[in-house]
Amino acid sequence: MGIIAFLILGLIAGAIAKALLPGDDPGGIIITMLIGVVGAVLGGFLAGVLFNAEPMDEFFDISTWLSAIVGAIILLLIYRAVAGNRGRSRNTV
Repeated sequence: MGIIAFLILGLIAGAIAKALLPGDDPGGIIITMLIGVVGAVLGGFLAGVLFNAEPMDEFFDISTWLSAIVGAIILLLIYRAVAGNRGRSRNTV
């Protein structure tokens, strides 16, 4: 898959992850896009390690999309946990 297709996949995966996990996140659309792109990499890596698969071969393959979305969701949850704890600690001081 080319770099442009991979970036598009990541951007869309980030938007889908945000739609599946709505909430007030610190950061805007740029952070969501970055989470999607990095989440697509994370999802592809996890699919390769756990299932011995190559999900990032084809753009229109369902395993590519599922791994990218799951990776973006995982990364979004981690981001919320880290950024949410930072925001709470500032308010309590």
